[in-house]
Amino acid sequence: MSNSLFYTGLSGLNVAQGALVTTGHNTANVNTPGYRRQTANISSSGGTLKPNVGFFGNGSHVDSVTRSYDRFLATQLTEAQASNEALTTYSSQIGQVDDMLANQTSGLAPLMQNFFAGVQGVANVPADSAARQQMINAAQSMTNQFRSMSQHLTDLNSGVNQQIGINADHINVYADQIASINKQIALLSGTGGGQPPNDLLDQRDQLVTDLSKLIGTKVVVQDGGQYNVFIGNGQTLVLGNVAYQLKAVTSAVDPTRTSVAVVGASGTAIEVKDSSLTGGALGGLLQFRNDTLTVAQNSIGRMAIALSDTFNAQHKLGVDLNGALGQNFFTQSSPSVLSNGMNQGNLLLDATFSNTAQLTISDYTVEVNAGGNYVLTRLSDKQVLSPAGGYTNANFPLTFDGITLSQVIPVGAAQPGDSFLIQPTNSGARNLDVLVTDVAQVEAAAPIVTGNVSSNKGSGVIGGSSVNAAYLATPLAGAVTLSYATATTTLSGFPALSPVTVTLPNGTATTYAAGAPVPYTSGAAISFDGITVTLSGAPANGDTFTIAPNAGGVSDGRNALLLGALEGQKTIGGSTATFNDAYAQLVSNIGNKTRQVDIANAAQTSLVAQIRFADQSATGVNQDEETANLLIFQQMYQANAKVIQTASTIFDAVLALR
Repeated sequence: MSNSLFYTGLSGLNVAQGALVTTGHNTANVNTPGYRRQTANISSSGGTLKPNVGFFGNGSHVDSVTRSYDRFLATQLTEAQASNEALTTYSSQIGQVDDMLANQTSGLAPLMQNFFAGVQGVANVPADSAARQQMINAAQSMTNQFRSMSQHLTDLNSGVNQQIGINADHINVYADQIASINKQIALLSGTGGGQPPNDLLDQRDQLVTDLSKLIGTKVVVQDGGQYNVFIGNGQTLVLGNVAYQLKAVTSAVDPTRTSVAVVGASGTAIEVKDSSLTGGALGGLLQFRNDTLTVAQNSIGRMAIALSDTFNAQHKLGVDLNGALGQNFFTQSSPSVLSNGMNQGNLLLDATFSNTAQLTISDYTVEVNAGGNYVLTRLSDKQVLSPAGGYTNANFPLTFDGITLSQVIPVGAAQPGDSFLIQPTNSGARNLDVLVTDVAQVEAAAPIVTGNVSSNKGSGVIGGSSVNAAYLATPLAGAVTLSYATATTTLSGFPALSPVTVTLPNGTATTYAAGAPVPYTSGAAISFDGITVTLSGAPANGDTFTIAPNAGGVSDGRNALLLGALEGQKTIGGSTATFNDAYAQLVSNIGNKTRQVDIANAAQTSLVAQIRFADQSATGVNQDEETANLLIFQQMYQANAKVIQTASTIFDAVLALR
């Protein structure tokens, strides 16, 4: 009996010691990130049968040391953190764009207003050189701000590119560490008789948690307890003890962007679509770049293009102080077409503007399908603009959303899978500048003047003169004199090579052969060679009216008035918005998006805190609980030591009897 009592006490002593060590380990790691509470699982050692008496217990033993772990909460925390970090990153990036656009002093709105105020100043006093200089200075300030904002957005893009590379490197480090711990866990589980290496399991889970802050992460547990880790929408990062590497590469679609590629077993880097990488800081960067940065760059680019195009078109229809016409006031960007770096064919595409008022803020892709036809997609809404089956070579040139797309001659051959990225407005703000620096070259005057001959007898009056773009091809070389004949109620004297169109006040228009007299109707608009004039009243027989080129126009501000009126014209977004409307809409959209992201981020941060609290409550170390356990197991240790002491005393007494 004494020998049995000794071993029973010894087993209890060992169990108490193991429990104390485990409790001490918990206490020591109360603040260790990712550590989960461990428990010594104690079981009875059973009993030994004594004939005619019964079973006497043999004490206890520690079966295993396990950790508290809730996979459901751990998975929830990983997913919530990935979303939280994505929103946090997005918020920090979009906040910079919002601050730039909404600035009341350095934003575009006040500078555009100052510019058009300068144009109006020239219209009021066209002979004043100071007013002309003020207009030029205001234009330069405005274009400088356009370029500055574009450069700021370009710098943000460069920063995103750099951060993508840094995040890819960090993800690779975590992947290597997870794969290494997978290997260690498999090895130790085998040599340890299947007992779990708890601290290594904690370390691995903490690495997965940290990885989820960089990229959305999914874990699949395979046989043997190893983790297979997948990122984004299913890209493999870790398989058992094998880690795949990510690499930051220059995008084959757009060389100004950095993309993420997965390095395969052969060492080949395969570029991954941005949309396939979601969650975490990396996913937030990619989402910001695609959903906000590109939109902002394209929006101010579209404004710059529409402004330069409409202003240039009207400016060219005026004459400067030297009598010259046809000069652009602003530079204007052109659409860019980027061939995918992976294209196998040699086809090249080119794009021009067909109608800047119809431009959107979207980029476009052209992809060659299996049948060799071209599928055109607007990226902002993923709408396919081409017919079923795609466009053929015979359909070119293509016109859509204010753009004309052509094949570069000689026309190359496209291969299935080839693609092209069309960026109509991306560089619009970057390339905007003022061409006119000499005050004399501001074309403020109208190119023609009209007049009534002083000897006229009737009440006929010529006026309402205007020109359109056709006038630039055939400007007046000299005066045109129109004569009225009472007998035929017609006007004659039009250029012999120019058809004349008469538009009645009710809108009815009739075109007459070149050189032929045209019927006279009071209030009718008469057009030829890009010139339109209006005659009204009752002219007398033989009355004449003149239309002549404006040689100087020093005090003429008629074209400047038309230039100033452009501020209030709807020339953007399918002729639905003015320049200020378009900018206000951009500021509003970015501001609203910023608020939405901030609110979502605050809510997600709160959710992460709640899940983390629930996880810590279920699996973390509670210092009060561990202190109580220390007392319990200390008393258990002391009690079992007393059992051993008692067994020793009994054994000594038995020996003394002999």
